[in-house]
Amino acid sequence: MHNVHFNMTCFFSFQALTSTSVKKGGLSTGDVAALYKYKNTIIDVKLDTASTISTTLTFNDVLPSTKTIASFKLPDYNSGKLEVQYFHDHATLTTAVALKQSPVIDVSATVGTPTIALGAEAGYDTSSGGFTKYTAGISVTRPDSSASVILGDKGDSIKASYLHHLDLLKKSAAVAEITRKFSTNENIFTVGGSFAVDPLTQVKARLNNHGKLGALLQHEIIPKSVFTVSGEIDTKALDKKPRFGLAIALKP
Repeated sequence: MHNVHFNMTCFFSFQALTSTSVKKGGLSTGDVAALYKYKNTIIDVKLDTASTISTTLTFNDVLPSTKTIASFKLPDYNSGKLEVQYFHDHATLTTAVALKQSPVIDVSATVGTPTIALGAEAGYDTSSGGFTKYTAGISVTRPDSSASVILGDKGDSIKASYLHHLDLLKKSAAVAEITRKFSTNENIFTVGGSFAVDPLTQVKARLNNHGKLGALLQHEIIPKSVFTVSGEIDTKALDKKPRFGLAIALKP
């Protein structure tokens, strides 16, 4: 056993260990994940409280400028998915196929420059012969701000967002977002922001017009390792139990 452990340590490089816990009402859920690297392959394994094992294998540069991702969950044998990504200086193309008898095929593409980019994605169900989704968007990025407009939900919703950095290091920012759903004539306004308390600690918060208030605090315990505390309450229904979450990500 000692020799086996020694050989595995030589070939595999441990990258990260994360643990997440969320409590909503009287129900608690959580997971533990480990990330390993072997040459050009990354292995990500996650085990949650529902005894589901999620595994993702990422193969870099099998072909030039490509990334291949295979994922599956156990015991759900129909959850397999294969994804191929192609990268260019001014464009990306991604194709994903579910590994089952009548798969759903997802395709997405982006083109642009560091200043402006256009993107679109679509999903097609081979069993029903219809589209499961189609989305298009545009984003504009400047040194101190960024803005985007996304048409989604098969054309039933549109979302516009704006982010403005408040410091040169881009650690503090203010965000505003509006979402319009045409079928229900519903508008959702959200404002939020992030603030760097110190070089190792950051606080983020958001509030929408339905009274949902969310916040989180992230602290870098040691270099590359972050501890996160998060919560969400409904300010218009304070009798409801709030949601709380804890997460820790450890990287060597």
